[in-house]
Amino acid sequence: MMEFGGHSVSVDKPRSIAMWVLIGLGIASLIAMFAIMIFVSKDTRRLAGVMPGFNEALEKRDYATALAMYRDMNDIIINRDPGDDSDFTGEYEILTQMEATVNERVRSIEDKIRYDRYTPTTDDIAFLEGLSELTGARMTIWLNDLCEEFLLGTIEKPTLMFIFDQLEGLSNLSAAAKPLRAEVDQIEMSRGDMQSAEKLFANEQYVEAVEYYEYVIETSEGFVNDFAKKRLEDCKEEMYQPMMKIADHMLANFQYYSAEKLLSDLARIFPEDQIIQSNLYMATSNTYPVSKYTGSVEVICVKPLVADTKVAFELNYVASTDSYYLTTSEFRAILESLYEKGFCLIDPTSMADLSNTGFINVQDIVIPQDKKPLVIILEDFSYTATRGKLGMCQRLVLNDVGQVCGEYTSAAGQTVVSRTSEAIGILDAFVEEHPDFSYNGVKGVISLTGYQSVFGYVTDADQVDDRNNALESAGMATISPTDKEIETNRATVLAILDKLKDSGWMLASSTYGFINANHCEIDTIKNDTEKWLDQVGTLTGPVSMLVYPNGDFIRGSDSRCVYLKDQGFRIFFGVGPSPYFTYGDNYLYFDRCMLTGDTLRNVDYSRLFDKDEIYDSARKKS
Repeated sequence: MMEFGGHSVSVDKPRSIAMWVLIGLGIASLIAMFAIMIFVSKDTRRLAGVMPGFNEALEKRDYATALAMYRDMNDIIINRDPGDDSDFTGEYEILTQMEATVNERVRSIEDKIRYDRYTPTTDDIAFLEGLSELTGARMTIWLNDLCEEFLLGTIEKPTLMFIFDQLEGLSNLSAAAKPLRAEVDQIEMSRGDMQSAEKLFANEQYVEAVEYYEYVIETSEGFVNDFAKKRLEDCKEEMYQPMMKIADHMLANFQYYSAEKLLSDLARIFPEDQIIQSNLYMATSNTYPVSKYTGSVEVICVKPLVADTKVAFELNYVASTDSYYLTTSEFRAILESLYEKGFCLIDPTSMADLSNTGFINVQDIVIPQDKKPLVIILEDFSYTATRGKLGMCQRLVLNDVGQVCGEYTSAAGQTVVSRTSEAIGILDAFVEEHPDFSYNGVKGVISLTGYQSVFGYVTDADQVDDRNNALESAGMATISPTDKEIETNRATVLAILDKLKDSGWMLASSTYGFINANHCEIDTIKNDTEKWLDQVGTLTGPVSMLVYPNGDFIRGSDSRCVYLKDQGFRIFFGVGPSPYFTYGDNYLYFDRCMLTGDTLRNVDYSRLFDKDEIYDSARKKS
């Protein structure tokens, strides 16, 4: 009990003591905070005076004082107690400002020496030497960079030697400059190989770049050797993922010979990589010894196939369907026979080096031993308007897994999308089943017209009138596609083309209007070709092959053929029952064997297949 102002008051002693303790702690915290603020304020004021003092020393050319200030600040940072959690941001910022201030003047002197053939003044030298390691470190890096430039061809020897002459004698630089200068001759000897390596690296020709880097490493030492090793590691790091992706793509598309070569190179570069070793085993398990081939080359040609024989030969029989087209079962049976007879698909463009526009260089045919070369042409796969009524596909589509399929209307009136309804999908599937039927993943040549559509899609407004004329003649509804629909069609066709080219198919022209070329005047040839290049060529990209409709070829010396060659068409296909090819004046010519209903019945193709074994029983007997 206590008395206050004549009154008795009851006091809880423990609570009172706690209250006073809290008050004491609060006062102590305030005092500590105040002390910290005073300390920080003093430290801030101390740091605030450093840069003005440093700049003043530089202006007075008191380089010794400036260097001492730099070293003091550097020592504070370097010698800090690892357990000290103080904020050294201010010190770091000041050190950075000091270096930037000095580097600005050093850079100015360097630029004048390099570009103006400037001889440093006495004060320049005093500055460069007086700031010791602060200037010496930067100049050492600069000289190393210049030697790299000399190695890579962006600075020439006289300029480099002039720079060394100006700086080599500096006390804070000579220890680094003199041995580096002694290596200039070695650098000069390695310039060509190193620049070749760098060019290949920049062009993503990684394997070739690695070979050059390795050669430089083997034939050099010192600066060049160290630089080449660094660039080799840079190249290896950058190349791994894209090259592995390319190898995976090759394997997925049965390009086993290319994959084997690439993976063999990668296995040497990355000898410990087990994924590369596994993929290389997959590639080599599917390759065979190859050799030069000097015999004939079989070229067979088919048009779009009959997908539904009931529609073609029963419901909507047209004599021309029976005459001109094979059925899907016949095409598959022909492939089986060709495979059993040892044929192997090749790329006809591999037989000619087209890199020079003025002439063709003959290239050897290389093929697996005991195989015979074969080219398959799928002619006029643009899909005219009326074929869908005759049991054939009306267009190509990509299915939900990205495979190229044919789309047709069955006898029951249903829309069917299937790989086995068209020659493209049938051949794709056959190569998947028999990879050795293709040399390095090659498929066939698809020739395109353009006057009605591409792959069954109107891709240009100029095609609409031709397509509508065909539709009207067949009693079918005409079309009026909008610009947006045409653009959508183009995008669809581009996606199909990308898939085809990616999976081993090649493209050719069959002229825009499927014209009998040799019976046309030069102006007609020019107009037709310009249309093809504008409406179809913009989709396909550059094309070097032309499949003459009906075999109506133009001789190579004819001015019309000269015009075609000038437009990039330099491999031509005519028609003939026997294998034949010849090299002419800046062109390569093949005869192709047309496989149709009529030729099955009337031409002896027993060297390729037994007619009785492949002939479709759904055809009318004749």
